[in-house]
Amino acid sequence: MDHTDDADTHAGKVGSTNILAHALVAVATEDDARATARALEPYQPDRVTTVHVVEKGDGVPDKTPVEQSEAIAADAYHAVREVFPDAAEHTAYGRDVAATIVAAAAEVDASAIVYRPRGGSRLTQLLAGDVATRLVSNATRPVVALPEPASDES
Repeated sequence: MDHTDDADTHAGKVGSTNILAHALVAVATEDDARATARALEPYQPDRVTTVHVVEKGDGVPDKTPVEQSEAIAADAYHAVREVFPDAAEHTAYGRDVAATIVAAAAEVDASAIVYRPRGGSRLTQLLAGDVATRLVSNATRPVVALPEPASDES
């Protein structure tokens, strides 16, 4: 059976799925969002939804007030739209960032979760629980880690 759908690649390869048919782009801040969008741009996703996780819940004090986190999200969405003007936005709320991103991907029916690895020492990643490791380990769809863009400095 020859089956094609909207997830087929731009090149028209029948049966070859484009994992960037609907990219859920996980961002943390305005600068992160801008850098992530620029890193994703060469791959020309068909559709982009940006997700920002507001960490809250489970009876634990919030890291930042919800209103402040929502303002950070709005700035991040604006930064992504500098590169992808039609990008949708999805603000998600949860204590476990990785699990919340995975749930958001299911909610928006994303074909893949896209992120840009963030810096930090191995100790920082260990103490923070390394969101990227948990994301990759628990995802129910492909996870794409974007490469760092080439530096403009010589």
